[in-house]
Amino acid sequence: MAETVLKVENLKTHFDVTKGLFAKKQIVKAVDDVSFEVNQNETFGLVGESGCGKTTLGRTIVRIYDPVGGHIYYRGQDISSLKGDDLKAYHKKVQMIFQDPYASLNPRMTVGEIVREPMNIHNLHDPKERDDIVADLLKIVGLNPDHIRRYPSEFSGGQRQRIGIARSLSLDPEFIVCDEPISALDVSIQAQVINLLEKIQKERDLSYLFIAHDLSMVKHISQRIGVMYLGHLVEVGDSNEVYHDPLHPYSKALLSSVPIPDPRISRTKQRIVMSGEIPSPINPPPVCPFLSRCPYATARCSEAKPEPVKIGTRQVSCFLYEK
Repeated sequence: MAETVLKVENLKTHFDVTKGLFAKKQIVKAVDDVSFEVNQNETFGLVGESGCGKTTLGRTIVRIYDPVGGHIYYRGQDISSLKGDDLKAYHKKVQMIFQDPYASLNPRMTVGEIVREPMNIHNLHDPKERDDIVADLLKIVGLNPDHIRRYPSEFSGGQRQRIGIARSLSLDPEFIVCDEPISALDVSIQAQVINLLEKIQKERDLSYLFIAHDLSMVKHISQRIGVMYLGHLVEVGDSNEVYHDPLHPYSKALLSSVPIPDPRISRTKQRIVMSGEIPSPINPPPVCPFLSRCPYATARCSEAKPEPVKIGTRQVSCFLYEK
């Protein structure tokens, strides 16, 4: 049985957006009661529409944001409230690749300074070793070590993302949160970056949390998939099972929007159109989060939130599967 590297348990990340001294308190429940696990050397895909809480979840796992409830366990240790040197030690093991390669690199720093910075912060290696590691990492991600003195503005989007990948590897981590690492890139470059991430994973025995909004891309790179909607994880399962036989109505709608190149298959494909408005994540009522857009909604859905139900090896939060 595969070793569990990361375990997220009933995690909550909320933001207070109250305006005015006497205004009613308003809380955005960006991540609300989310639970899942990631195994050793596994890629766990996290998919959902923009604004569903995927990035917030990823940033909470690396502790850029602090959770307000629940737990994050890394190799059995609860890291949810780590501070100071303990949190710094955690960051050596868990790194993040950011979505926007244009905003995530300091334009005033050279490539060498960017990749070297995490080693400086953690006081790892002597200056000569750091330079050697930077040169090796640039080779690994497909860049020329001679680029070490150049600035981010001199590179394309795909090359900048490779610099970001090199930076995430500089501490020799065990787990990387990949936050939509290809969404800002040209389609022609996306496959190259995906192949690079898969190659690095095999060579370094890494585990990934891979965040994206494209279900077909997540299926390609992930062994298991979690489908997220409005701060909730509505379905978790094997990537092939979720892709070919989704259970949750939102998973079905998300999959039906994926383009199919073959027009013969496309014509016979069931289309699920989501009508209704997306509810506000501010002070949401205690009902099914997908209620207002679900074509299968019943009276039960407006009375309570569905609890996760086990269906074979999968987990789905929907009253349609309640026993």
